[in-house]
Amino acid sequence: MESSVLTRFLRYIQIDTQSKPEEKSIPSTKKQFDLAKLLGEELKEMGVVHVKVDDNAYVYGEIPGNIDKKVPVLGLIAHMDTSPAYSGNGVKPQIVKEYDGTDIVMNRETGLALKVSEYPDLLQYVGQDLITTDGTTLLGADDKAGVAEIMALTEYLCSHPEIPHGTIKVGFTPDEEVGRGADLFDVEGFQADVAYTVDGGSLGEIEYENFNAAGAKVFIHGSSIHTGSAKGKMKNAVLMAMEFQAMLPVFENPMYTEGYEGFFHLNNLNGDVEYAVMDYIIRDHDMEKFQEKKTYILNVADYLNKKYGDGSIELKLWDSYYNMKEKIEPHKYLIEIARKAMDDVGVEPIICPIRGGTDGARLSFKGLPCPNLCTGGHNYHGKYEFISVQSMEKIVEILYNIVRRFAEQM
Repeated sequence: MESSVLTRFLRYIQIDTQSKPEEKSIPSTKKQFDLAKLLGEELKEMGVVHVKVDDNAYVYGEIPGNIDKKVPVLGLIAHMDTSPAYSGNGVKPQIVKEYDGTDIVMNRETGLALKVSEYPDLLQYVGQDLITTDGTTLLGADDKAGVAEIMALTEYLCSHPEIPHGTIKVGFTPDEEVGRGADLFDVEGFQADVAYTVDGGSLGEIEYENFNAAGAKVFIHGSSIHTGSAKGKMKNAVLMAMEFQAMLPVFENPMYTEGYEGFFHLNNLNGDVEYAVMDYIIRDHDMEKFQEKKTYILNVADYLNKKYGDGSIELKLWDSYYNMKEKIEPHKYLIEIARKAMDDVGVEPIICPIRGGTDGARLSFKGLPCPNLCTGGHNYHGKYEFISVQSMEKIVEILYNIVRRFAEQM
């Protein structure tokens, strides 16, 4: 299992699968099919049955059960796309053997370094092998580490038919990073009773609480006129955008929040005097506070429309996904099995909320209870991303023990 997960991970990250938020089609980028088709071929070569790569780049397969007693059909799911936040094209992985606890120079030409003072989590991995990039791309461990871990487990089970297990379904999705990974997932055809997404962070994480999430787009209509005669006539859309942002709570911002604390995040701002557009995401674990945040941003828009005239601020607001906790609570045995599977291999379970979302959150609301497990990575969505080889190997063992415990205990 150990060599398989590393080999697979290094192969998968060479395939650019960056998704694109403004595209409405699924997948949002055709290049996601490159990895989807490869995974489909590899699953067939392993002996997985009912392998399917559909027209939207979803990949499905089944490892038939080999035990007499009835146990829940278990799904294992990861997403293939990488974040639009940073390029995933031409990844140049670097393996730092037996990391010594000092800063890691990622790019000798630019001097870019992964510094312990900025990323103290590095010190957890002294003596282990770390994978970084040269800083010109992200690494893609979110979520190609999860893909590689599921595929390594699948290969192991298929090559060792003597290992008892129930029926296992594997699924790989496009477009999770742009919030549409679960949109066309065939829950009914997948035919799993329960599942785990393998899409978390550092080793040991088990997550079954996530943000309630909304998106907002603010269109600001200004009025341009020559600056020499602008008094009482100009409405500067860029300044109005700055005013809009200044009216939001200063400390309800990602850079000041942690744990269960929610936020407003200005993700993008473009414009000029005549017209500006702002993109926000709104997050909170608590549904009441989530609703309050949506009401707050609507009130800001109303206030500025009264100040500058009706139609000056146009706000579109929509919900993206909800906290899956209520859907997992009736199936808490999934968390207990994951905890015991980690104990089996000497990993301390860390129950923590997701400060984001996963396909599992939306799949849980579509009838497939689906908590989230770690992949072993850190600093996702940027050039400082890194992952421990030993963490990936350990996660394959955790997945194996989950499968084993489903067969033995259910």
